[in-house]
Amino acid sequence: MPEIKPKIEESWRLALNDAFNAPYFSDLKKFLIEEKRHNTVFPPGHLIFNAFNQTPLSEVKVVILGQDPYHGPRQAHGLCFSVPEGINPPPSLINIFKEIKEDTGNPMPANGDLTRWAQQGVLLLNATLTVRARTPASHQGKGWEQFTDSVINTISQTKDHVAFLLWGRYAKNKAELIDSSKHLILQAAHPSPYSADKGFFGCRHFSKANEWLVDKGLDKINW
Repeated sequence: MPEIKPKIEESWRLALNDAFNAPYFSDLKKFLIEEKRHNTVFPPGHLIFNAFNQTPLSEVKVVILGQDPYHGPRQAHGLCFSVPEGINPPPSLINIFKEIKEDTGNPMPANGDLTRWAQQGVLLLNATLTVRARTPASHQGKGWEQFTDSVINTISQTKDHVAFLLWGRYAKNKAELIDSSKHLILQAAHPSPYSADKGFFGCRHFSKANEWLVDKGLDKINW
């Protein structure tokens, strides 16, 4: 089988080469080709690996883990919780901004595009990187989770002093993939309106992550 060369930033392509050439990834690619023949898939193909292209492996300082891309038109652009400028921020993202304001004093931003975080070293990683339009969770169990687990493993094994922000039960389950002896693992409820008041509000993850980074001699994130 010929080597798969996805359109992804080079350091990630090299680090994840085994994953890209694993049988499950070949099956995933076949699934996506067939899915796109019959349905609209988000995000657009050139943005599937946007999180990696915005945040090279060498630059990763913080990882925020989401579950699925947004499934509405023009919302998903390959960064978890983020929406492009001009799209109204969804409720979970609004709650994230509320916690940042309470935690750090930073004002509510003008838009929901988190590219500015990604370019500072925040990997905004969804566990599943694609979704069928208007059908949440439709691409779960197709192979993306194996791939993104390998991403988390790669970061844990090859990097030092990364802060992992795990919100909600699904993200918390990924803690077992992370070496807690050299990385910071912060866990809280999901920022969804259904759970934000059950431990997300008041978690102070943004200031805690910055304190960790500064303590390790790294630049803090301008949230």
